[in-house]
Amino acid sequence: MEKFLPSWFDSVWNMNILSQSVEQWTIALGVFLGILIIVKVFRRVVLHRFELYAEKTPNKWDDELAKMVRHISKVFYVLLALFLTVEFYLSLDPSVESVVRAAFIVSMGYEALMVTQAIMFYGLANSKLGNNKTSLQGVKMVANIALWAVGILIVFDNLGFDVSALAASMGIGGIAIALAAQNILGDLFSSFTIYFDKPFQVGDYIVLGAHEGTVKKIGLKTTRLESLSGEELIVSNTELTSTRINNYKKMKRRRMVLLFGVTYDTKPEKLESIPVLVEKIIGEVKDATFDRAHFKTFGSSSLDFECIYYMENGSKLESMRAQQEINFALLRSFSEQGIEMAFPTQTVYIKK
Repeated sequence: MEKFLPSWFDSVWNMNILSQSVEQWTIALGVFLGILIIVKVFRRVVLHRFELYAEKTPNKWDDELAKMVRHISKVFYVLLALFLTVEFYLSLDPSVESVVRAAFIVSMGYEALMVTQAIMFYGLANSKLGNNKTSLQGVKMVANIALWAVGILIVFDNLGFDVSALAASMGIGGIAIALAAQNILGDLFSSFTIYFDKPFQVGDYIVLGAHEGTVKKIGLKTTRLESLSGEELIVSNTELTSTRINNYKKMKRRRMVLLFGVTYDTKPEKLESIPVLVEKIIGEVKDATFDRAHFKTFGSSSLDFECIYYMENGSKLESMRAQQEINFALLRSFSEQGIEMAFPTQTVYIKK
C-alpha cells in the first residue's frame, strides 16, 4: 500500500505534537470516540431495555436505579473517555495529566454525590420523613456539606496538595460553627430523632406538660400544634425530645371511670342491683367493654359507686359520646327503678 501514499505521508505520520506522534494522536482519538460510541450504545440499547424491564416489575428500586443511571451527565462520560485515553494511550506532560485526572475526579465525585443522595432520599421518601419536604431539604443540605467537604479533600489530595492542614482547619471551623449555632443544631438533630424514633406523627393528639393539641407540622426547628381552642402552638424540637409526651393517637384502648352516688335512703336490695344494671347499660353501648362496678364507699352525703369500662376505640370524641350515652341510660333506669342520685346535702337536727 505504500506506493499509493504520498511521499510526505510518513513524515507527517511520525511528526511529534506535544511529545506524541500523529499516529499516537490518531489512535488516541479513535479510542476516545470508541468509548463514547460504547457509552451511546449502552444508553440506547442496554439501559433502555432495563428501563422497560423495570416498568414491568412490582419493585420500585429498579426504577430508581434506572433513573439514576439515566441522569448521569454526558460531561461525565466525555471526561471518562478522555481520562482513559490519556491514562492508557498517551504520555503527556505530568501537569496536563494531573489536570485531566482532577477534572475526572471532580466529575466522578459529583456523580457519586448525586447517586448517594438519590439512594438516601429514596429510603427517606419511603419513610414517614418523606411526607415533609422541608425535612428532606434539611437532610439534603447536611448531606451536601459533608459529601462536598470529603470530595474537595480528595481532589486536592490527587492534585498533590497536603490536605492534612486543610482537613484540620475544616474540623476546627466546623466546631466553631457548631458552637455558634448549637441551639439551631440541637433543634435540627432533635427533628431527626422525631422522624426516625416516631414518638408522634402529623395528625396525632399529644399532651406535653400544660399544653396539648393536634400535630400539624414537624419542621426542622419547631413543631406546630393546633390546640383545642384553635390557636397554633409552636414548640421547639429540643423541648419536645426532652420532655414527657402523652400521645393519645396511639391509644388503642381507653380506660374510662364512671363515678356516681345514690342517696342514703336507697334500700339495700336496690343497691345490690345497681352493679348489674350498670353492666347491662354499658354492654349495650357501641365499642364499650364492661370491666367492673362496685359499691365503693360511704360518702359524706351519698353511697358512692365506682364503675370501670374500656372503649375499644381510642378516640376522645367517641369516648365522650359513649360516656354521654351511658349517663342518659343510667338516669332513665334509675328513674324507672325509683333510685335517687345523691347531691351534697346536710341534715340539721334541732333538739327541743
